[in-house]
This record gives sequence, structure tokens and C-alpha cells, in this order.
Amino acid sequence: MRNKFIYIILFSLLGSCVTNTKEATNDNVVERQIDTLPGAAPYLTKDHKNNLVLSWARTINDSVSEFCYTISNDGGQNFGKITSIPGTQNIQPHSENLPKLIFKPSGAIIALWGESNGSPKNKYSGMVFYCQSFNGGATWTTPRTLVTDTTSFDQRYFDVALLPSGEVAVIWLDNRKSSNNEGSALFFATTEGNKGFVNEKRIGEGCCQCCRTDLFTDSKGNLHVLYRGIIKDSIRDMLHSVSSDGGRNFSNPKLVSNDNWVIRGCPHTGPSMTENSEGLHFAWFTGAADKGCFYTQSVDKGNSFKTRQRISISGSHPQITSAPDGTLLIAWDEAIVHDDKPYRRIAIQQRKQNGEALEQKFITTDTSSSSYPVILSLDNISTIVAYTKQHSDRSYIMLQRVMR
Repeated sequence: MRNKFIYIILFSLLGSCVTNTKEATNDNVVERQIDTLPGAAPYLTKDHKNNLVLSWARTINDSVSEFCYTISNDGGQNFGKITSIPGTQNIQPHSENLPKLIFKPSGAIIALWGESNGSPKNKYSGMVFYCQSFNGGATWTTPRTLVTDTTSFDQRYFDVALLPSGEVAVIWLDNRKSSNNEGSALFFATTEGNKGFVNEKRIGEGCCQCCRTDLFTDSKGNLHVLYRGIIKDSIRDMLHSVSSDGGRNFSNPKLVSNDNWVIRGCPHTGPSMTENSEGLHFAWFTGAADKGCFYTQSVDKGNSFKTRQRISISGSHPQITSAPDGTLLIAWDEAIVHDDKPYRRIAIQQRKQNGEALEQKFITTDTSSSSYPVILSLDNISTIVAYTKQHSDRSYIMLQRVMR
């Protein structure tokens, strides 16, 4: 599809949510700015009625942000008012440690976010807080910490998923290790009715301390965990583990790909996974000698993985999703130099159900800086991508409804 710029007048969103006319780089998409205020860390999900939900950390002033969200009941063409979640003004916006909403089938909503908790032991440490709403977001419970154990001073890089029971599972990286080896421990907990998260337990160790995790429930009810592990003290490659009993037990982690990335540092780019009838599908970044974004799949529930395929040599922060027909869609950001100036742009790639690569295109311009895309398939013809875009020294939440 040939590239061109499209300029059209878009409708205004309801309430305090706005849509601005922006440049687009192909025939089927138009970039929209979601809020007049700056923001960061967008996240996409669906509510219990299958409506699209966009959430992010909204910048109130130079020192205060708050967790907010807006809902679309027409596939992202229009959004309702922006709802701010009370008690979230200490949120620490972080595009790897994304604040997230999850909706139970009952209609109950759980909001989770990270706050700073710097200490002499780790100046970068944080805490995860959450609150619940049982009346559609009209009121919320008082925020509480995910962890009550005072020996835990660092909880970050969490992810959530619905269980077949209608309850919610959460994983996160935690300082409570059983050894002095490099890395963080991986913890797991589930909700119990309106009580919130209970019965936390450690399910792994040797996790990279600064990359997002991925928790995924497949069509059979199996619970998959994906994270960047620390192997042989210095190799930081992707590991996968699975539970077939609702999180009571997890398999020993297996290496997704032998990238052999030797680094003693913080990559800040985690993995992503999805499923279709052909099996499980994975996307991730490595900074090894053969660096870039890669894709692979598993047809046996993670017991083995096919040889990886390159997505982009200069990309990072990949996110993968699948359409109802099984088509795979991957979004990422990548660096580009234009007129001797550095920028970042957002790309999307389609793959067949079996993982074979199809069309690839860039959905932002070469003369703007856009990063940290999140992606959600709506149906067999449309996909929503949200990301942040720099304007002067501020970032704003942008959204595109990309047509296949």
C-alpha cells in the first residue's frame, strides 16, 4: 500500500476526551490525540461487555499524574468521558510497568498501578497498588498495596489475566528471593471475590529486574507466564512457564530462544504472547550480537519452540495480538534518522495463522517520535494501536484504528 498523508476533520470525543486531526502514513489509518493533557503508558483492554477500554497515566502537572481511562462502545470510533481513578495521584508512569485495568465477568473492575518506593537497598524500587470498583467505576475502594509483607520493598513489572473461574490472576517481580543470586523473584496471586488479591506465592527466581512480564490464559484455561530470565548469571533471554491447574503449580521454565544476550544492565523491553488455532505465538527484543525484534511459535503448549524469525533489526518494545480469524498482528517502535535527526516510529506487521509474515507498514511519520505501542485486535478487519508521541518536551496519548 503506497504511503501518503491524509488530512481529515475528525469528530470531537465526548466529555473531556478529544480527538485532533493528525498526519497518517497510509490509506486506512488516521492518528488521533486522545487527551488535551500530556500523558504516558497507554494500555488497551476490553470490559465485561466487550467494549474497548483505553487507560493511561494522565499528567496533571510537573510532579503529579493520575490513572484514568475512557471507554468506546463502537470499536474506537468514539470514546466517552475520561474517568480519573481516585487515590492514584502517586502513580509513577512507566511504559514497561504499565498501569492496567481488568474487568471481571461480574462487571467488577480492578485498577493496578506502580508507585515509587526508593530505598537504601534499591533507589529504583517500587510498589504495586490496586483498588476495585463494584458499580461500573462510579466509586472505588481505598487503594491498597498488592503485598502486605513488610520484607517486600520492591514490586514492579506486573501483569494480569482473567481465569476461567472469573477471578483475576497477577504476577509481578519482587525482591523476596531465596538466594543472593542476581535478579528478582517472580510472584503470583489471585483474587477471591471482593476481597482482592490473596494467597501470594513465589513461582520463580532469576528474573531480569527491569523488563515487563506477560501473563496469558489460553483457550484451554492454561495459564502461561513469560519473562526475561537471567541464565548463568549474565545471559538475559526469554523464559516460559505454564500452569494447567489455575496457578497451583507451574512447569519448570523453558528457554523460548537461545539468543545468548550477555548483559549486566536493564534492557527495559519485555516479551509478549498470544494464541490462535495454530498454537502460541511470541514476540520479544534481544540486544545480542544478532539483535532486534523476533517472533516464534509453539504448537505444543510451550514444550518446544520453532526457530525464531526476525521482525525488525532496529525495533524494540514489541506487542503481539491475534484477530478472531487467527491472523497475527505485531506492533513495535524503532529508531530512524531523518535529516540527521533521530526519531522513533511505530510499525505493524501481519502474519498468517501459521506465523508466515505478510504485510508490514509504518503508521507514524519519519519526522516524529512515537514509542511504546500497545495493540488490540477488535475484529477481522480492524486493530487498535495506542502509543505515546513526543511534542516539544511532553508526551501525549495517540490512537489509531488500523484497517486490514
